[in-house]
Amino acid sequence: MTVDVQALNEFVLIGSAVTLLAILAVRLSSRAGLPSLLIYLLMGVALGEAGLGIPFEDAELTQALGFAALAVILAEGGLTTNWRQMRSSIRLGASLATLGIVVSVTLVAIAGHYLLGLPWQLAVLLGAVCSPTDAAAVFSVLRVVPLPKRLTGALEAESGLNDAPTVVLVVLVSTGAVSDHHPGVVVAMVVGQLLGGVAVGLAAGFGGAWLMRRAALPTAGLYPLAVLSLTFLSYGAAAAAQASGFAAVYVAALVLGNSELPHRGATRSFAEGVAWLAQIGLFVMLGLLLSPGRITLSTVGLALAAGLVLTLVARPISVAVSAVVQPMPWRELAFLSWAGLRGAVPIVLATFPIVAGVPSAFAIFNIVFFVVLLSSIIQGPTINWLANRLGLLATVRPAQPVPADDAEL
Repeated sequence: MTVDVQALNEFVLIGSAVTLLAILAVRLSSRAGLPSLLIYLLMGVALGEAGLGIPFEDAELTQALGFAALAVILAEGGLTTNWRQMRSSIRLGASLATLGIVVSVTLVAIAGHYLLGLPWQLAVLLGAVCSPTDAAAVFSVLRVVPLPKRLTGALEAESGLNDAPTVVLVVLVSTGAVSDHHPGVVVAMVVGQLLGGVAVGLAAGFGGAWLMRRAALPTAGLYPLAVLSLTFLSYGAAAAAQASGFAAVYVAALVLGNSELPHRGATRSFAEGVAWLAQIGLFVMLGLLLSPGRITLSTVGLALAAGLVLTLVARPISVAVSAVVQPMPWRELAFLSWAGLRGAVPIVLATFPIVAGVPSAFAIFNIVFFVVLLSSIIQGPTINWLANRLGLLATVRPAQPVPADDAEL
């Protein structure tokens, strides 16, 4: 096997330059109130066939690397989340990640079929792909806004858990297997995978914390690697047990991040850096996969219509229904409705129909891409403004990472 040294050198040159530019762009995006994913996506588009001409059409590779990157992002989110602040709103977060997803998928699918004229399979796929909120977008935007902890806790719990049910649904619909099962069976499968992932995550988290407290590693730099390895171990174990790897990795990281472990500050800093690298690579790759030549005015119109239905109809109704388990004032429910940010998760999920060979799958991918762009451009910069208008910023400190010395689950 021969190695093309010239191609390797070019990859290192372009990759390092893109990474450096992406890191420097974080300050620009934070000052503008935009999720950094927007800049990364556009960088990927600029590098692709419409810009520098780098060819990239491998949806299967995108899906595999996307799952790995999402696992890293969820692990970082769990490790830096304060359980004490999340605990009071975990019921609402779990409800949004399950009942809220069901309501949102149903409403978007109905609108997609009857208003947009999509076949039922594509309409359901559109609803399932677009409904989950994105952990990277939520963590990056909301943690710099001084909100009540019950709101940030609910949104972070939702984004950490809602990948599980949507992945199962998208796979079943993409492969056509959903028609082979009664709706009750599908619901049972989704709930079973979610609960199984949570169970595996709890076992890995508490077991890993017990192990780490007794391990005498020779250098501090090994502890962050060990903790991240434990979170990925939970992902692999859950996947092997036919449970949700995403739920497992988030729960395991949440337990480990709130346990008395050596060098927790170094672990969180390391996880944050790795998560940023994963976000950069993921969003640039997703931007590369987009082919502007396949985008038409019809695609943009469908994306605009789907985004309006999702943001102004499906999301508010799903929040209102989910809040039955934990009622909140209307101002807070209104904020939760607007703060359902979309990001990498919908775009990664949109690769499933492509890999499965679903007709018009690339059309769904392009629509979802634009829905995410609209969410980033419109919702992201207005989060702080809306919270202020609703009176949710007064005398409230931003959600903080887990304390260095006294956090316990």
